[in-house]
Amino acid sequence: MTAADRPASAPAVAPTPGVRVWDPFVRLFHWSVVAGVVLNYAVLEEGKPAHRYIGYGVAALLGLRLVWGFVGSRHARFADFVAGPRTVFGHLRAALSGRDRRYIGHNPAGGAMILVLMALIGLIAVSGWMQGLDAFWGEEWVQDLHAIAANVLVGFAVLHVAAALIEGLRHRESLVLAMITGRKRPASGTDVDHAPAPRRG
Repeated sequence: MTAADRPASAPAVAPTPGVRVWDPFVRLFHWSVVAGVVLNYAVLEEGKPAHRYIGYGVAALLGLRLVWGFVGSRHARFADFVAGPRTVFGHLRAALSGRDRRYIGHNPAGGAMILVLMALIGLIAVSGWMQGLDAFWGEEWVQDLHAIAANVLVGFAVLHVAAALIEGLRHRESLVLAMITGRKRPASGTDVDHAPAPRRG
């Protein structure tokens, strides 16, 4: 059988390259905070040096992320994903009815979740630091605040993961993989490649 007799193979179809969405620092921040929260919440003993050092490290990353929210890459900036309550609840209503649009960056509800998680991390860091000060040494309300904030953070984190998985299934895209590779499917159709401007009300 000669080469001419062989059936022609179908031409290879090159996969559509994804667009770069999450820069390296955003991904480093995300997974480092995930690791730090898991270690301090479920593995390391509270009050021990390792617990404190990891807490300080997460707090430092949070500080850098806040700065990066103003000077970082496009989809890392708060201006790209922070929306007003009306926009957030409008997106949630659309999602519950299966009519939510796909966003290349964070959708309005996801942006609100990021702010909540950051605020909780900040509260945990501050309350943890306060426990080492003479003025608050042994204060039960500070210890309770630290513990409650940590529990609430874990609860919101579980909700965040569930929402990401559901959204990924709905829009046929792995948001977990996107946070690893930094890339997502390019915008098409009714997809939104920019977040709405912040709104009041």
